[in-house]
Amino acid sequence: MADQPCTFKQKRKIAEHSFRAKDTCHITLGQYRPMRPAFALILLLFFTTGCFEFKYTKMVPMRDGVKLATDVYLPAGKGPWPVILYRTPYGKDEFYEQGMGFARIGIAAVGQDMRGRFFSQGKDGVFTTDGDGDLKDGFDTMEWISQQVWCNGKIGTTGGSARGIVQYMQNTTGHPNLAVMNPAVATPNLYTDAMFSGGVFRDNLVCGWLGGQQSLDFLDNVYAHPYEDAFWDSVQTADQYGNVQAPGLHQGGWYDIFLQGTLDGFTGYQHSGGTGAAGNQKVIIGPWTHGGFGSLTQGELTYPANAITPPYASGEAFNTLFNHYLEFGSPDVTDLPDDVPNVQYYVMGDVDDPAGPGNVWRQADDWPPAAAPVRMHLHPDGSLSEVCPPEDGGMTPYTYDPADPSPTLCGSNLNMAAGSCDQQYGVEDRADVILFSTPVLAQPMEITGRVSAHIFADIDQPDTDIMVRMTDVYPDGRSMLIADSAARMAARNTTTGITPLSQNEVVETVVDLWSTSIIINTGHRLRISITSSNSPRFAVNRNTGLDFPDAAWIVQLQGADGITGTPVTVNIHHSLDYPSYLEIPDPTRTPEDYIQCN
Repeated sequence: MADQPCTFKQKRKIAEHSFRAKDTCHITLGQYRPMRPAFALILLLFFTTGCFEFKYTKMVPMRDGVKLATDVYLPAGKGPWPVILYRTPYGKDEFYEQGMGFARIGIAAVGQDMRGRFFSQGKDGVFTTDGDGDLKDGFDTMEWISQQVWCNGKIGTTGGSARGIVQYMQNTTGHPNLAVMNPAVATPNLYTDAMFSGGVFRDNLVCGWLGGQQSLDFLDNVYAHPYEDAFWDSVQTADQYGNVQAPGLHQGGWYDIFLQGTLDGFTGYQHSGGTGAAGNQKVIIGPWTHGGFGSLTQGELTYPANAITPPYASGEAFNTLFNHYLEFGSPDVTDLPDDVPNVQYYVMGDVDDPAGPGNVWRQADDWPPAAAPVRMHLHPDGSLSEVCPPEDGGMTPYTYDPADPSPTLCGSNLNMAAGSCDQQYGVEDRADVILFSTPVLAQPMEITGRVSAHIFADIDQPDTDIMVRMTDVYPDGRSMLIADSAARMAARNTTTGITPLSQNEVVETVVDLWSTSIIINTGHRLRISITSSNSPRFAVNRNTGLDFPDAAWIVQLQGADGITGTPVTVNIHHSLDYPSYLEIPDPTRTPEDYIQCN
């Protein structure tokens, strides 16, 4: 019998999820009317002869009674089905095409506005209500899904950036129905990877993103909790990796704003995760910025054509993992999770030399690869080498004035130019920036793993920041950014508070430059530049030694003009007693093969 227009009873069955294949019908445009909220707010149908997929919206209650707007996309025919969940602060409508696409192949999909966003009730908690805190919106949503008749008990999650962060948060609740996850360009640790770096506020990223969300009032929480305390527990999840029970595919880029978070999420789940998570993680890191997936050009560098797709493509890795762990059983996907490499990462290289080393993908069982923690020491003549500095190597001074901060030229940014850009004009030519460079390399130098700068310095004010930029200096003089980061001296390498410096007190400040993989070509030089500002990437330190936010000038909110503060003289030490150095991991050497000066 040919399908007929749906009767009112059949439409009610659809909304109540009790519709069955024998009830085949279709809704004509003339028939469609919004249903009562008790059933569904929205009903959209995609239909073929005798079958269709449909979408409806449900206000799903959380444990405190707040309801979150949730779109459900159901396949044609009779369930139950596996479910893919996508939670977002950017409006659930962005998931429409993906949701319908999953439904067409037989996977139910759920898109949800996070708390306080778009059609959801409540106040935007900026991820603090999504993890294992007093409110558990991620857990509650998965619990609701698992109770629906159309769910077969297997839930997968996907999404990038904020939609990836929310996965990392809700993973810690250990929901038993979470079967697989796919966080991309995200972090499991919001305080240390997004809000502050080395105790320095990430001005442009945080204020730019919160402003775009119309959630700048969340800054009141940041001002009240400038150090890592109990307020941040639900979004600093490194101590909760053992609660995670699901396999995952993590994706990121060497120039991404959350690069280290992506790697930490992979290694944390892989080695410290719970049953189901440990040993079942995959990660892909390419030469990409936060929004640069699919582009060969990252900042001012254009990589070869192979830079876009790893040997085991991201989409294929997703299909393999989700097909297996959701028990979807597609005949078109024959690989198993063990066929997907645990680690795929792009080794960057000289983009001007097609025959040069690097610009290749590597596969590995784990991250990071074994490497020698090579120490490149700063020398009084401005050189950078493994040789220990002289015993009386002295110090190199510079004076930093908060009223004239060093500008940000690309890097790991979101709301401004990102990627690798030339630093020689605008940064390295400033009087308040000092440089340390290797000689021209006679053979290639590889850096693969986590990089840090250990800088011994004294200052004549209570506080300032140490900013380090690491660059690949091309033969034509271009100084192309590899990585940059910051550390607040008064934080003294902690996240829990500050202790202002005394006059002439020499302090070792460790600047975590996160991770990278690059081969510096023959004829190039490796360089670091040191100063005390990088604005507006980081807030401007006013050198007062006060608590944040009084210690800083936030350019994104206060503007770039009229910055107040006290100039500071910074003495960078490079003697045998205070041997400042850049630590770079070299996987071509054994872990014991490095020089330790003091």
